[in-house]
Amino acid sequence: MKKLAFALGSGGSRGVAHIGFLQAMQENGIKPDLITGSSMGAVVGSCYAAGISVEEMKEIVFELKALDILDISGNILKNQALFKSKKMRAKLGEHLGKKTFEELQIPFGCVAVDLVTGKTAEFTEKHVVADCVQASSSIPGIFRPVKIDSMTLVDGGVRNRLPIKLARKMGADVVVAVDVLGELRISDKPLNLITVVLRTVDIYDSQITEMKLKKCKPDLLIRPDMGDMSQYKVKNFDIAFDAGYKVGLENADKIKELTEN
Repeated sequence: MKKLAFALGSGGSRGVAHIGFLQAMQENGIKPDLITGSSMGAVVGSCYAAGISVEEMKEIVFELKALDILDISGNILKNQALFKSKKMRAKLGEHLGKKTFEELQIPFGCVAVDLVTGKTAEFTEKHVVADCVQASSSIPGIFRPVKIDSMTLVDGGVRNRLPIKLARKMGADVVVAVDVLGELRISDKPLNLITVVLRTVDIYDSQITEMKLKKCKPDLLIRPDMGDMSQYKVKNFDIAFDAGYKVGLENADKIKELTEN
């Protein structure tokens, strides 16, 4: 059997589709040999690698409210973001504890971006997993950057929406990439300061992702259909979960064939 990896992409609330996808994999007896994640993909991937069941992940997410992870910063300039990130880190700690990468049940890796060098940081060993996952999911300007070693880290999706290359480096023969953001859609939503910034980020992210996919292709690219669901709103988790589950069932046989041939 070939070594199988799931590369779970960034996508905020849309990333709940990863849980639905993993549910479909579980029902079809498919378990990855390793898993990589970026941003929300890192959150789901790390929990899965730590042995948290799909059912438990679904329950945790469906009970999640914005105030559980958002703590408004009293000094935006000093804290470098709208939110202090203490609640988000605490929530990760509840489920990942102080586990290091070596203590996980399945090999796992995640990516973040170092603001000092502008380069992608890859984490696969030694560090506390929750710290690295927090860094990987710290959206610039929204959540405070995370300090690890000499790096100042923000969301992995800034440079690397789909950590396919990392999965290859970790020894995967077959990489199934789950891209919950998909291709950029036309947007006619009203614009204000925040939506202009977010839309600009989405445009940049879409272009760089398509360029990278040409250079580093997965063996199978899966894109759950969630319509125009926003990745920035803490709601509609059922839509995301169902989309991930549906596309997982549709591709289960393909994944089995890839690992057997």
